[in-house]
Amino acid sequence: MKKDHLSPALSPTGNEHLRFFSALVALAWAGFQLSVARFVLLDPVITRSVHLSFALGLAYLSLSPRRGHRPVSFWALLFALFSAGLALYLVLDQEGMSARSGLPNWLDLMVGMALFLMLLEATRRSIGPALPGFALLFTAYVFLGPWLPGPLAFKGVGVSRFFSQITLSTEGIYGLPLDVSASTVFLFVLLGGLLERAGAGEFFTQIALSLLGGFKGGPAKAAVVSSGMTGLVSGSSIGNIVTTGTFTIPLMIRAGFPPKKAAAVEVAASTDGQLMPPVMGAAAFIIAEYVNLPYLEVAKAALIPALLSYFALFFVVHLEADKLGMKGLKRSERPAFLPLLRAGYLHLIPLLVLGFELVVLRHSPKYAAFTAIFCLLVLLFWREWRQTHSLRAALANWAKVSGAGMIQGSKNMIPVALATASAGIIVGIVGMGLGGMITGWVESLSGGMLIPMLAITAIASLILGMGLPTTATYIVMASLTAPIIVTLGAQAGWAIPLLAAHLFCFYFGILADDTPPVGLASYAAAAIAKTEPIATGLQAFWYHLRTIIIPFMFVLNPELILVGVDSWQDALWIGARASLGSLAFASLLQGWLFKKNQLWQAPFLGFSALTLFHPLIWAGWGLSEIQATGAGLLAFGLVPLYQWLRGR
Repeated sequence: MKKDHLSPALSPTGNEHLRFFSALVALAWAGFQLSVARFVLLDPVITRSVHLSFALGLAYLSLSPRRGHRPVSFWALLFALFSAGLALYLVLDQEGMSARSGLPNWLDLMVGMALFLMLLEATRRSIGPALPGFALLFTAYVFLGPWLPGPLAFKGVGVSRFFSQITLSTEGIYGLPLDVSASTVFLFVLLGGLLERAGAGEFFTQIALSLLGGFKGGPAKAAVVSSGMTGLVSGSSIGNIVTTGTFTIPLMIRAGFPPKKAAAVEVAASTDGQLMPPVMGAAAFIIAEYVNLPYLEVAKAALIPALLSYFALFFVVHLEADKLGMKGLKRSERPAFLPLLRAGYLHLIPLLVLGFELVVLRHSPKYAAFTAIFCLLVLLFWREWRQTHSLRAALANWAKVSGAGMIQGSKNMIPVALATASAGIIVGIVGMGLGGMITGWVESLSGGMLIPMLAITAIASLILGMGLPTTATYIVMASLTAPIIVTLGAQAGWAIPLLAAHLFCFYFGILADDTPPVGLASYAAAAIAKTEPIATGLQAFWYHLRTIIIPFMFVLNPELILVGVDSWQDALWIGARASLGSLAFASLLQGWLFKKNQLWQAPFLGFSALTLFHPLIWAGWGLSEIQATGAGLLAFGLVPLYQWLRGR
């Protein structure tokens, strides 16, 4: 038998050493991020460089060039060390770089080119070829622009300026998105990794099942709630599916849901986890920096739309269960609530601490996340000591659980850090003058009208996001289109807040997560349910259509994101009114309320949904807000009343 020349590197010993070394790097990364969050004061450029250095090194240590293959020890170590060194070059020669800003020497250019290529390859290994492909496409356009015809022509840039701005300054790879990843996002992802290892995902699922399992379609409703709770700290649709879906999908199937619909419900619920503050798939912190608002304002603005989306999905699940004639689980099939709460209440304390730090004490997100992590680590040790009554055993178990959580959190950060760095390439290119050209193209395509402009942005986000992580999709689309939405809105007579434009781009980036044929979340859920991924994705996208109206409405009616709303009573009224609108829209899409909807009922539901989301849209017809709201409620109420009377 012919001997494979790679066999020594792929031997079990070599792979064990590689896994051990990558675990050490992951722990070191977590330790570095915790130290700069609270104890060590570093220049932001240094923090970004070290952050990217860890992400690149860990990516090459743990990810192979081809899926299904293990990384080869020798080459993995070589690429990890080389790429990590490239990311640190900016701080190793910081004084020299400052002195020759804009005029890089040959070594600067060589390092910049190498970093550019190594970053794109690491990103390809981590999240697929789409984002590196877009970065290369934008790069090619910058260099080939002077030779392109007509409206496609671009002035172009030289090699020296390109790499000076993209790889050797804070306007490209080391820009704002990477800064947010390094300063804030890591801590929230680390908190999620620790909670997952501590068993929080299973606890949330069991609690939701205990409370909701007895209702019609109970397991599916429990999946919606548990995914929302997990999404508070997860920020990852696929991570949410593999955490909660492995339990909820089989349970939904046993309860009577067809496998395709069971998987689609989990996809829709897990994808919506990225809408839920405080993490929002890492985008909340980047939005705060882009729109120059406190993070708490962004989280507050995102709360009502996120709750509306989950409320509508909960209603969709109820309608599906009603169509199928399903019943809830028996009491013997549901876990008891109080014993479950007594056994796992520790998982709730770090989240309460996080909320208290952010809302009451008004501490920064970074400080709040650090405090929640510290609280969780203390609680984990107390739990282990209470179970073992031995200091040595408690320390050993605590180190095992917390170490695994930190390693998991660091590895979960690889795609986020690489996506923000690679998206920085596109953001930097847009800043070279390409943004003005794109504004002109979009304005020309939309005819200068707001609604077509929003539709173009939504479609572009769905297409772009099919192969990109949500955060990267948001960064690219927001840098390209958010200012255009505000400008065209002003021209059309709509005062659109910049925050609404950014949230619009973010929402449609999330919807792309389950858009066929690429939606990665659908593939993960289909594997658990043993169904066809494309069919699952189509069903999940159909469920997700109830979210499509929300971003359009908060762009036209900023009250939905609490812009200009100063009292909690007004916020409650706006949320309650919009909740009924979301129910009307969900019923319209599903074709069902108490019974199958008749064709003539669709206009009533559509009018009700539009009016309850934005009653002032009828101001030009002479209707006040109260009158329009009453008309919307009446239109919605007529449909179930007629169906009930018809059933009698």
